Amino acid sequence: MIQYELFHILPEFDTNTYVVWDDVSKEAILIDPAYPSPEPLSFITRNYLQVKYIVNTHGHMDHIGGNQFFKEKLQAPLCIHSDDAHMLTNSQANLSAYMEVQYDKPAADILLYDGDKFNIGSFTITVIHTPGHTSGGICLYVPDFLFSGDTLFYHDIGRTDLPGGSDEEIVKSVKNKLFLLPEKTVVLPGHGSSSTILEEKQNNPYI
Repeated sequence: MIQYELFHILPEFDTNTYVVWDDVSKEAILIDPAYPSPEPLSFITRNYLQVKYIVNTHGHMDHIGGNQFFKEKLQAPLCIHSDDAHMLTNSQANLSAYMEVQYDKPAADILLYDGDKFNIGSFTITVIHTPGHTSGGICLYVPDFLFSGDTLFYHDIGRTDLPGGSDEEIVKSVKNKLFLLPEKTVVLPGHGSSSTILEEKQNNPYI
């Protein structure tokens, strides 16, 4: 069975960081490590989890701030879509240049593309490329769960007024990709509360 744990390790941005694992094999991935924090590490250790990958749903600073810390601690490869890979090493592109702490490392170990898959125990997690918030934004789908990054929120979608953003692209991503998933799928976004595909089909005012 797939399990997940939610962490708010960067409360200033209300970023959702997730540890997702197979409860039989204990293999796991870490999604969007927002900040260097011992809390997820302690959880991973206590539950004897083996983190196979660190995955960024996109390259903005509030989703990548813990990359270096967790990569060093977990010795796991860092993954991001190819179109956002440059953001990991460019503090202006990832927007951290405008904050007190600037992020310009590490670079990605694995470049992701639409349709790529991760095996976590007996489960397969599929990469869905969903441009619109950024050019290389992705969601991660495992049956019954969608980790939607900053593409789809509860009754909302990601902002499109930053570099790489596009109103047309994000609506297309949601309608033509995410809304094709089973309606019972639980949506676990990069910020805010969870939802379902059915709920967003019926009540999201932006789609």
